[in-house]
Amino acid sequence: MAALAHAAAAEAKVLVRAGFRGLLIENMHDAPYVIGPHDPAITAAMTLAALRVREVAPDVLLGVQILARGEREALSVCLAADGQFVRCENFVFAHVADEGMMIDAAAGPLLRYRRRVGAAEVAVLADIKKKHASHAVTMDISIEDAVYGAGFFGADGVIITGAATGRAANISDVRAAGKGGLPVLVGSGVTAKNVRNMLRYAQAAIVGSSLKVGGLWSAELDAGACTAIVAAAR
Repeated sequence: MAALAHAAAAEAKVLVRAGFRGLLIENMHDAPYVIGPHDPAITAAMTLAALRVREVAPDVLLGVQILARGEREALSVCLAADGQFVRCENFVFAHVADEGMMIDAAAGPLLRYRRRVGAAEVAVLADIKKKHASHAVTMDISIEDAVYGAGFFGADGVIITGAATGRAANISDVRAAGKGGLPVLVGSGVTAKNVRNMLRYAQAAIVGSSLKVGGLWSAELDAGACTAIVAAAR
């Protein structure tokens, strides 16, 4: 766990130096994922990593995601580390993910839990028709209507992705999401080449794969790529 926390802090330093305004901590290396509730060891490890990141990056936004359906655990980590947001996979509606069926919407239990633990200031960013999933069960619900549903249930913003990690979101989906009345983030496949186009319709972007050596999400950070995408976004 100490090594994981050290690595997270080292990456945070690189990203802050490159000019990123926010950091999102995620347990993506825990694949294959299992649907929560999760083992306490995951929450403990993520809390340690988040605290180390907050130590070296005290002045940027900090978010947490715990895969899969670990939104309450993520909220607890975020609160402990003075974070500002969590990413939630199944906030409204249902879908079939590669982990299995995500039937229950998280909104009701999560927002009640957020109030109960005194974390009302932690924003919830909700994935809409997220990557690595089939959305046949909600095919009759448009992106715009799904965003409206998320807003009706109390989301603070929505995240639009492509089909999988590293694959770009469809610009028409990003544009449609913007009509739903909530701030929009692009959550996959953002590169130095497409970030300006994405930010024509979105308020922010979550960037992962394109910051890594060879564009591989599991590789080391490429400091040059980090600087390049910030410059392109600005």
